[in-house]
Amino acid sequence: MLTNDFIDGGATGISLLLSALTQVPFYILIVLVNIPFVILAYVVMGQQFAFKTALAIAGLSLCLATVTFPDVTRDNFLVALFGGFFLGAGIGMAVRGGAVIDGTEVLAIYITRKVPATLGDVVLVINVIIFSAAAYLLGVEIALYSMITYLAASRTLDFIVEGIEEYIGVTIVSTHSDEIRQMIIYNLGRGLTIYTGGKGYGKRGDATQTEILFTVITRLELNRLKTEIEKIDPHAFVAMTSVKDTVGGMIKKRRLPH
Repeated sequence: MLTNDFIDGGATGISLLLSALTQVPFYILIVLVNIPFVILAYVVMGQQFAFKTALAIAGLSLCLATVTFPDVTRDNFLVALFGGFFLGAGIGMAVRGGAVIDGTEVLAIYITRKVPATLGDVVLVINVIIFSAAAYLLGVEIALYSMITYLAASRTLDFIVEGIEEYIGVTIVSTHSDEIRQMIIYNLGRGLTIYTGGKGYGKRGDATQTEILFTVITRLELNRLKTEIEKIDPHAFVAMTSVKDTVGGMIKKRRLPH
C-alpha cells in the first residue's frame, strides 16, 4: 500500500495520506496522528486499554521502520484487495487482544456519548471526509482503490473479531438430557441452562414433562457437539441459532474435573 500511495480509513488513512503528501515516513506519522487518540482512550476507555493501544501502535511503527517490504505486485486491484485483507487481519488481532491500532474508533465512541448518533454513523462520516480528501489531493482513481482497501479491511476485521468465535445458541430436547448435560459440562467445558417443559407433538399434545437444555458454544465446536449428542441420543431434537454477543455466564472454555 505504501509503494502505491493507497490509503485506508481512520487514523491509518490520515497517516498514509499525510505521508504521501509530505514524504514524512509513515512510521513516524502513525505515532504522531494516534497520540491524541491514545490520550482520549485513557479518558474514555481506561488505563489498560490505552496502554495496550499505545503498545500496539508502537509495535506497528517499529516494524514499519525496521522491516523492508518488497513491492510484491504492480496490479492496483490486487494491492487494494490484499492490502486491505492483511490490514484488517492485523487490526482484528489487536482488537481481540484488547486494543486498537486505529484511534478514530475511540473518537467515534466518545462522540456517540455526546450526540445522538451510532458508532457506524460517526466512523462513516470520518471516512467520507478522509476519502474525499484523498480524491482531491491524490486523484479519484487512488481514492476509489483506497475504498476497496477499506472495504476489504473492514470485512476481514469483522471476520477476525466475530467470525472465528461466532457464538451459536443450541437448544436440545432429549430423553437422555442428564447424559448430554454431563457431556457438555465435562467434555466441552461449557455451561448450560436447564428448562422444564412439556412435549407438544401429536393431535392432542403430550403433557409429559421433559428437560430442555440450552448452551452457547463457538461455531468451531458445533460439529463436535452434534457428534457427541448423536452418540448419546440419535433421536434428540437440536435447534441452533446464531448469537450476536453474550454477557456473563461461562462462555470461555473451561475444563472441569470429573
